[in-house]
Amino acid sequence: MDFQLTEEQQTIEDHAREFAQRVIAPGAAHRDETSSFDRQLLSDLAENGFLGMLVPETYGGVAMGYTNYVLVNRQLATACASTAVITGVCNLTASAVDQFGSEALKAEVLPEICAAKDNLAAAFCLSEPHCGSDAAALKASARREGDDYVLNGTKQWITNGAMSGWYLVMARTGPGAGGISAFMVPAGTPGLVIGKKEDKMGQRGSDTVQVILENCRVPARLRVGEEGIGFRIAMTALDGGRIGIGALSLGVGTAALNEALTYLAEREAFGKPLGRLQALQNMVADIATELEAAWLLTLRAALMKDAGQSVTKEASMAKVFSSEACAKAVDLSLQIHGGYGYVKEYPIERLYRDARVTRIYEGASEIQRVVIAREVLGS
Repeated sequence: MDFQLTEEQQTIEDHAREFAQRVIAPGAAHRDETSSFDRQLLSDLAENGFLGMLVPETYGGVAMGYTNYVLVNRQLATACASTAVITGVCNLTASAVDQFGSEALKAEVLPEICAAKDNLAAAFCLSEPHCGSDAAALKASARREGDDYVLNGTKQWITNGAMSGWYLVMARTGPGAGGISAFMVPAGTPGLVIGKKEDKMGQRGSDTVQVILENCRVPARLRVGEEGIGFRIAMTALDGGRIGIGALSLGVGTAALNEALTYLAEREAFGKPLGRLQALQNMVADIATELEAAWLLTLRAALMKDAGQSVTKEASMAKVFSSEACAKAVDLSLQIHGGYGYVKEYPIERLYRDARVTRIYEGASEIQRVVIAREVLGS
């Protein structure tokens, strides 16, 4: 087994790192402070192929595959978690359309997402106010009327909701998990209403809103796949999305480690550099080891996904382990900073807040353990 990146993979990672540090990192603190995102940055991401990493070139993507996707997303998140999650949701949505959509739908939708047409992103609309982890309990409805569907309901915690050109919406066309269907709803459709923007703890540069559907009429040609496979579409997309969140978590954790190393090199205590204190060395060793282990889990899941294998268990393992390794990394890094870590002057304060949601979105840690146990037990 070869753990070395290929020359192509190394080139892709190096390009993503250079782009992230030159273009993304300088504005990260401002995006956090103002809870805003520069739409020009979305176009820059698109120009570099980062919004269509999982989409064939035929539809405007670059077809990098999941292994390169995690290499890129880790580098983006090291610079700015908000930018990485915006990118991740665009890729998650586009990959679902590519895998399950008709040729006509793919030709209409995917080039616009990959190119960030009109400086707009894409949104994945599954969760609702009363159900997050229990996605099969969603209540949003889609009623067939001739050549259209009429959608009603409210979606909650929608990343990119205020800045998207296309919305992948899961809505009920029948009872049970087998009665959920998926639809691509274009921005500007009458009845598609953007609700309140959440004032979040972290990843504040990424908008999170309610998306409200009020007699929203959608042509049947914009249905993704057949009726009744919406839940399968969502779960398949989340397998890939969780691998991406594993990489994002690793990016934030790596940034936290880098901040700790910088601080240790600059400060002295008891007459010697902080980095020579064994208690702090132990913290660094724990951070570095757990991030490395998390990376191997994430990389394995990506390699399996590229090979066409089922990754439900492996994606959940990568997501839960990486997000929890990230949590430890930011916590210990802040501790290394002492009081300085608790003020906004130092980047670790933002990283600490950015890290917290990685254990919640795209399936909380508790749900990941349920998924893993179910797969291991074969139940």
